[in-house]
Amino acid sequence: MLAEIFSTLFDVIVPLSLPVIAGALLSRFGKLEIKPLLNFALYYITPFLIFDTLMEARLSREDVYLTLAYSLLNLILLAVAANILGKLLKLPANDIAGLTLISSFTNAVNYGIPLTLLAFGQLGLEKASVYIVMQMVMMHTLGIFFAARSHFTIKNAFKSVFALPAIYAVLLAMVLRTFDFTLPSGLSTGVSMIAEAYPPIVLAVLGAQMASVKTESITRNTRITFWSGMGMRLLIAPLIALLCLNLLDIEGIMFSTLLVLSCMPVAINAGILAEKFDASPKVLTKTILWTTLLSFFVLPVLIVLVK
Repeated sequence: MLAEIFSTLFDVIVPLSLPVIAGALLSRFGKLEIKPLLNFALYYITPFLIFDTLMEARLSREDVYLTLAYSLLNLILLAVAANILGKLLKLPANDIAGLTLISSFTNAVNYGIPLTLLAFGQLGLEKASVYIVMQMVMMHTLGIFFAARSHFTIKNAFKSVFALPAIYAVLLAMVLRTFDFTLPSGLSTGVSMIAEAYPPIVLAVLGAQMASVKTESITRNTRITFWSGMGMRLLIAPLIALLCLNLLDIEGIMFSTLLVLSCMPVAINAGILAEKFDASPKVLTKTILWTTLLSFFVLPVLIVLVK
């Protein structure tokens, strides 16, 4: 087993770490601008990747329904667990909001997509595609609600979701697949070519984001939130994911991909929401940094166990 772990480390994590390190170095010494690259990935490459994946995905209706059910059940249980823990620890409202964001949303897009491709191949990404899309949608709806209930409006949530081109890529792919339409070969090749640019670019952006994370010292009052968040993401979240997968009787490669994606580091977009709505942003930035660094050692073990 130890040999398999080292093999996975070199076959999966090392290739992922190279663009991450490059992005971090460029951000540190080359004055790499993160925002334009992030917008480039979010508004240009991501929609093509999702569209291409959904068009090619070998998914049955049962696969889609099971993934949707898992996404919602897992999110609800994580949010409930975070709120119960926060109240037991008598945390203030903004720290409970931050703990909920840490627990509920993973970096399933920027980090999860290339990891899934390397660890489980194209079939793994196809099986995980609905979950990845759901994470994007829930981040921009329920994520806003978790971060700031007092600021939350359904109108703003829908506006934030439908401002993402990826949603239209999903809708277009669903319509084309429903009526058994296919793209002409030239268009299909062009879409695939753009989609293939996704992993190195978003991983470099991830590295740049990690390098830019500020690690100011936190007060004694928020330190407990930080350690609670680390415990939720690293220990409780995998257990809840296993519970949901077994309750829904999900097996095979879908079980493996969904479990790994559910154990990813804290979503960077959760930190953006925390900053915007004052949901314990210092704690979020620290958990994003540390869960991402620890994932380079934890995920190879998990991948070996579920394969």
